[in-house]
Amino acid sequence: MVVFENKAILKLLLVCLFVQFSFSAANFFRPFNVTYDHRALIIDGKRRMLISGGIHYPRATPQMWPDLIAKSKEGGADVIESYTFWNGHEPVRGQYNFEGRFDLVKFVKLVGDNGLYFLLRIGPYVCAEWNFGGFPVWLRDIPGIEFRTDNEPFKREMQRFVTKIVDLMREEKLFSWQGGPIILLQIENEYGNMEGSYGQKGKEYVKWAANMALGLGAGVPWVMCKQTDAPGDIIDTCNNYYCDGYKPNSPSKPTIWTENWDGWYTSWGGRLPHRPVEDLAFAVARFFQRGGSLMNYYMYFGGTNFGRTSGGPFYITSYDYDAPIDEYGLRSEPKWGHLKDLHAAIKLCERALVAADSPQYMKLGPRQEAHIYWENTQCTVLNTTLSESQSACSAFLANIDEHNTVTVTFRGKSYSLPPWSVSILPDCSNVAFNTAKVGAQTSVKLVENALSPKISAPELIITKNEVSSISESWMSVKEPIGIWSESNFTVQGLLEHLKVTKDESDYLWHMTRIYVSDDDVAFWEENKVSPTLVIDSMRDVLRIFINGELMGSVSGHWVKVVQPVQFQQGYSDLMLLSQTVGLQVMPSLMVKPY
Repeated sequence: MVVFENKAILKLLLVCLFVQFSFSAANFFRPFNVTYDHRALIIDGKRRMLISGGIHYPRATPQMWPDLIAKSKEGGADVIESYTFWNGHEPVRGQYNFEGRFDLVKFVKLVGDNGLYFLLRIGPYVCAEWNFGGFPVWLRDIPGIEFRTDNEPFKREMQRFVTKIVDLMREEKLFSWQGGPIILLQIENEYGNMEGSYGQKGKEYVKWAANMALGLGAGVPWVMCKQTDAPGDIIDTCNNYYCDGYKPNSPSKPTIWTENWDGWYTSWGGRLPHRPVEDLAFAVARFFQRGGSLMNYYMYFGGTNFGRTSGGPFYITSYDYDAPIDEYGLRSEPKWGHLKDLHAAIKLCERALVAADSPQYMKLGPRQEAHIYWENTQCTVLNTTLSESQSACSAFLANIDEHNTVTVTFRGKSYSLPPWSVSILPDCSNVAFNTAKVGAQTSVKLVENALSPKISAPELIITKNEVSSISESWMSVKEPIGIWSESNFTVQGLLEHLKVTKDESDYLWHMTRIYVSDDDVAFWEENKVSPTLVIDSMRDVLRIFINGELMGSVSGHWVKVVQPVQFQQGYSDLMLLSQTVGLQVMPSLMVKPY
């Protein structure tokens, strides 16, 4: 126990502690500016080569966030990336939710606490295999609205939400110039895929979105992904499996890879996609080899589509994405470890990478090549040793032959390059890493099941495609067929599913009573025909019941239903159960009925 006899010293100590705490709570970094040139982002006056890991905060619980961020940093990430999710943050127009899994401020602050930067992709259309692409369903009910085009009702709502997010980040002092971690923002998302469908209105919308975003005064650069016509002050970026050949639409913009697809999402009944880490590492190394500056893994942690957030149709609850950190927050080896080693090797090259405005290219064979970066741009690199005065030199040796190992000579030394690989030489001499040579071990994960204590240890071992046990807490409930809730109502004709449910339920019952006369039966028998139910358009699933018996099921995307049915003489109850299986993530040009 420490006793302070001098109250003045104690008071001063408490004041110092308070000041220190207040500073650390409000500022994650010393305030710094973010700009860019043709080579890279310039952070606090210095070019940087940056590795980013995608983590969608609502696809994990807040309790998981600190560990996910820590594992990302340990794996070599400099930046954390996430979309915002409009329908999660504004489930009812004008009523906002920034709590629990949607506590965006808390998530960004945790990233800053770990000394990492943040890339915030506002959208607000995000796709992300998220329900309705992140749009709130109430948006459909605004009179005269058309999504993602030069439409005043849509632009008004979009600007209101984007402004809300930017203002919130500014109020919380989360931008870099305020001492926060946010260094980049994104407006819209892969709009270039569909811009042409809108004609001139699409082009006008891109210009409007860019000007609107820049006018918010966020103080950091904005990007547009898959948008080759991004206006002058917006950086156009690449989303793909390989982006090493991508060049932005202006020589004054850096090359940024906003989505490196290290896996893929899964549909019900589909296979589990897997991207080998050797290929992933090759793609990353080639990107930095050929002049890239910021690369973001989509995803570094995929997580879970909780509740009804999974988009569709037919996307599963898991969003594991074959990511370096799996759905449960565990390292997925060897992917996590191999990429960690890759990131460390790239960091060893950063001094040379940021110093050179462009690399020197050298042909090493028919499908083999080198890119060399050095600090002194006046120096010429030949197949000889550099002078001792050269302070930094890094090289990437690539073999883009998919099948054959090749030995090449570089600067008087021989290097064996496995097929489809890149060797990284931080000092232009010694190989620190080769993308095809995996040193990380494959992991076997042990899962403890508190509900089943009798299970032995070997039974707890699981792999990607196996589950160790089924929880003993599961139960089934048999619901009655037909209309039985308290919200029943009667209307003439069929109604659009989504207009009725407002996305609060995946299920909607339709019921009508049909009378079959003796003449009807006689006519069918005489003409050897059967009654047929015809519905012009439906999606995703329709189940047809007559008097409680299932007659048939239809599934598909905007399909016409032609279903033979059997009615008994007299009265029969025809019941239709329409189901949505995740709202489509790419809303159509005009808002179509569901």
